[in-house]
Amino acid sequence: MTLLGQEGFTSNNRIGMNKTEIFNIVHQRLENDLPHYLTYHDAEHTKTVIEKSVFLAEKEGLSASEIVLIKIAALYHDAGFMLGRKEHEEKSCKLATKELPKYGFSEEQIEIICGMINATRIPQKTHNIYEDIVADADLFYLGTDTYDYYSNKLFLELRHFQPKITEKDWLRIQLDFLQSHSFHTTYGIEVLSPVKKKHLDKLMKMWAKLL
Repeated sequence: MTLLGQEGFTSNNRIGMNKTEIFNIVHQRLENDLPHYLTYHDAEHTKTVIEKSVFLAEKEGLSASEIVLIKIAALYHDAGFMLGRKEHEEKSCKLATKELPKYGFSEEQIEIICGMINATRIPQKTHNIYEDIVADADLFYLGTDTYDYYSNKLFLELRHFQPKITEKDWLRIQLDFLQSHSFHTTYGIEVLSPVKKKHLDKLMKMWAKLL
C-alpha cells in the first residue's frame, strides 16, 4: 500500500528530469557549507544514508517512485546542519519545503518527505514504512561491523561542543543509547539488531571493568 496517492512520481516528468540535479546540487552544498567540525554529520554520512535507504526500501519491496521520495528525504535529512545544530531536523524540513516545489514536488509529497526527516530525530518515532526506512538508514551502522569507526567520528564531533567530555562519559552515552534504540524495518530487526546486541554486550563488559 502506497502513501503517495494515484500519481506517485512516475507521471511527473519534471521530477524525473531534475532529480539528478537535486542530488548534485544539495550534495555539493553539504560538502561546501557543513562546518568542518561535523566529523560524523558530514556529506559522506548523507551519501551513506541515501544508499542504505535505497537498500532497505528494496528489501521492503517498494516501488521505484516511492524510492525517489525516500532518497530525497535522506538527501535533506541533515541539510539543516548548514543552518545550525539545534533543531536541525526542523531546519532540514524548512529547506526541503522551500526548495522542492521548483523541482515539481507537491505539498503532499513534501509533507511525506518532512515526516521522514523528522523520523530521524532522537528518540526516533516513526509512523509508516517510509519513516521506518529512513530512520533505520540513519543509524544503520549500529548493526554493522563499522560501529566503532562511526562511533569514534561521532565522539570527535561531540567533543567540539562538549570539550570536557571523557571517554568514560562517551561509553555511558553509547550504552544508554543502544539500550533505548530499536530498529523498525524487517531487515533492521532481523539482521541489524543481533549485531547491535553484540556491540551492546561488548560495551557493557567495558563499563563493568570501570566500576
